[in-house]
Parts: sequence; C-alpha cells; structure tokens
Amino acid sequence: PPHVTGMRAILTYHSIDESGSPISVGREVFRAHVRWLASGAVRVLPIADLVARGDDGDAVALTFDDGFQNFADEAAPLLANAGLPATVFVVPEHVGGENDWGGRHAPGIPALPLMDWSTLGTVAAQRVALGAHTRRHRDLTQVRGASLEDEVAGCVERMAAELGCRPTSFAYPYGAVDAAAATVVRDVYTHACTTELRPLRHDDDRALLPRLDMFYFREPGQLEGWGSAAFRSRLWLRAQGRRVKRLVQGRAA
Repeated sequence: PPHVTGMRAILTYHSIDESGSPISVGREVFRAHVRWLASGAVRVLPIADLVARGDDGDAVALTFDDGFQNFADEAAPLLANAGLPATVFVVPEHVGGENDWGGRHAPGIPALPLMDWSTLGTVAAQRVALGAHTRRHRDLTQVRGASLEDEVAGCVERMAAELGCRPTSFAYPYGAVDAAAATVVRDVYTHACTTELRPLRHDDDRALLPRLDMFYFREPGQLEGWGSAAFRSRLWLRAQGRRVKRLVQGRAA
C-alpha cells in the first residue's frame, strides 16, 4: 500500500494563472489536480464535513483565497463538471476590484481582477461555499479593538447584505493570527484556516486549521503521490523551510 493511515488536509489555491508567482497555479496543473481529485483517490468534502470526519481514510477540502475572477473562469467549471465542492474566501471591500491590499500591489504578485458580487452569486449556486477573508485583507495581528471586530464580524455583515447568506468559514490573510484575533474569529465563525503547512489532526482547534498550499505541489505527480513517504517528507521539508523564513522575518507570513 502507498501509505499506512489515512490523511486529511485542506488544500489551498489562490489564482489559476501562468505567471508562476507564489500565489499562482497554472491552468494545466490545476486541470491535472482536478482529474486526480475526481478519480476517487481521495474524498473531496466541504470543510465542515472534513473536520467532522475523524481520521479514517484519505480526504481533502478545497479552498481558494481572495476570490480571483480566474476562479470563475478556470476553476469553477472544472469543479462543477467533476462534482467537487470548494470554498472561496472573499474580501468584501475589494470585490469587483483587484488584489491591491492596502492600496498596494505586492512585489512579485500579479495584479489580478477579483470576482464581483454578481459572479460570486453565480459560483455560489454551483456547490461553492463563500467564506470570509476579512473586509480588507488586513494582517489581523496588526489591528485591535473596533478595527479587529470590523474586519472579522463586519465581513459577515457585508457579505450577508450583498449575497443574502452569512459565511461560516474564515481564512486569515497572510496566515497572520495571534490569540486576540483567534478569539474574535472563534466567536464569529465555525471554522477558520491558517497557512500552517500540515495535514489535519483530530485535535486541531477549529479556529486554527492547517492547510497545504498547492504552490508546493505544482510539479506533475506531486499531489498524486498523496500520503506516500515521499509526499510526507516533502511536506515536512517545506514546513521547516517556512518556519525558518518566519523566524528570519520575525512575523507570521
């Protein structure tokens, strides 16, 4: 057998584009991932079902951060055709705009359009759950008090007003979270995702769920090696590299 016990994980995508940037996965790579996910090699579940499932069997949940227009153009049709559920984490104050968080485009990251409210409503009708990603994509370790409440809880109110439904899941921008942010998020959402790079464990805090960034699994056959010793080794090495980088930077990136 390729592995001993089942592995559960939340997978992270951002943009489906050809730029090769740290937030990007190419179209053909994503197509190959969907083919494999649809093959039955692992179960693909909504986040809540995955977390509730326990440790039996291989299973994943698919998440897409920021709400790029290319999700609607490239990803949504493939997912719908394969019958795979997914969650998109939306930044309400940038809906219909671009990924210029804080009024600036990050170096090395392509400037890309984000879905508008109408498009979000359309994808939500295709088994796509819409989660929250703060109102303005702010680093929650840098905001406090009313501003923190506004970013976390105000995000729900804005999405409810625009879409008629309230998000129950959340993702921390930049993966940045501290005790104060987690406390507010825990009060508002059922589940919240970090960028901690590892599979799920049965005792994970539901406000601090880890994810596997698919940027690290762009090469052919890497995702398909799910659960194997090589897969787990690659994951461990990537996680170590990230920890070192965070220590050097002095913050959660």
